[in-house]
Amino acid sequence: MTKKRINKFISEAGVCSRRNAEQYVTSGQIEINGKIIKDLSYMVSDQDIVKLNGMILKSESKKYILLNKPKNFITTMNDEKNRKTVMSLVKNSCNERIYPVGRLDKDTTGLLLFTNNGEIAKKLLHPKSNIKKIYHIILNNNLKLNDLNKIKNGIKLNDGIIKVDKVSYVDGLSKNQIGIEIHSGKNRIVRRIFEYLNYKVLKLDRVFFAGLTKNKLKRGTWRPLTKKEIDILHII
Repeated sequence: MTKKRINKFISEAGVCSRRNAEQYVTSGQIEINGKIIKDLSYMVSDQDIVKLNGMILKSESKKYILLNKPKNFITTMNDEKNRKTVMSLVKNSCNERIYPVGRLDKDTTGLLLFTNNGEIAKKLLHPKSNIKKIYHIILNNNLKLNDLNKIKNGIKLNDGIIKVDKVSYVDGLSKNQIGIEIHSGKNRIVRRIFEYLNYKVLKLDRVFFAGLTKNKLKRGTWRPLTKKEIDILHII
């Protein structure tokens, strides 16, 4: 018999986040086996019948969806300004409520993972996990060799020194096309590196994330992860 803390069970039922689940519990909206439960330490078993305001809750199966994000979509669940969001692109991918893992800004394209597995998402976003990301960048001008070496040695930005894992010109293409491998999850970090060196990023495409690749995934389309890919996420 497996047991889960009550807020985790509610979250995995696809109703809300763990934090919001705690509010449902403490406000007396959760009923387990016919009794109101307000104890956040309560452990829910497989045999328990859990209800939220009379609605029976069941743990959802875990879903993992990979999107090749196009430009002009923002990474958010919804938007007050009625802008296009990535959720509209994956709305038919599954019945479960999934969330994007991290963010890609409006003009950035490439790999974006969605899941309802909060533990996996948290692990992938934690700095200590050192998740590998690779980007393909196109600049407005050729990148000078001197500037390439500056990036290799580390760039000092306002929030500290940023060192990439690898940076190089893309083989067989012009010198304004660059590949960067990086672990940092800081906001807009790749764009900021080149802006610091007075280059304009014309295109920023994430081609690798946490062991995942595009694998012939067309821009604007999604696919479920394979079992092998899901296993990789669990051992990272």
